[in-house]
Amino acid sequence: MAERPARKVAADGRDDMQNTVEDQANSFRQVRESRRTELVEDYVELIADLIDESGEARAVDIAARLGVAKPTVNRMLKRLAQEDLVTQRPYRAVFLTEAGRALAEMSRERHRIVENFLLSIGVSSETARVDAEGIEHYVSDETLRIFERIARERG
Repeated sequence: MAERPARKVAADGRDDMQNTVEDQANSFRQVRESRRTELVEDYVELIADLIDESGEARAVDIAARLGVAKPTVNRMLKRLAQEDLVTQRPYRAVFLTEAGRALAEMSRERHRIVENFLLSIGVSSETARVDAEGIEHYVSDETLRIFERIARERG
């Protein structure tokens, strides 16, 4: 039977196995947090798009654009209102609060940076647009800054 290699102890007193477990847990925690905010970001970004295009965002339009049922949209709008990202009155349009507009703009900017980076490395425009929609929510700020720098250098 093969012998296990000895564990190395880091300066902080933790061995390499403890560091690996904690690093992995932190990575999964970050992904779960990104997943939790992804839907919120998608909704506020879409609401901003609708308002910018037609002056208002209606639940029926949100449902059509997202390909979901209107009750699903209504549940999310209630959540967004509780988080002070939107305002809404029954049977009326939905509007972004200042916090909602700021989140939408941040999400748009992250999308733009990721899409430009993908285009700069040769990804087709359609694929870059679709892939950026997912990546924008999961990429760290550090990676995003590097994406932006590379796209600028190549563009």
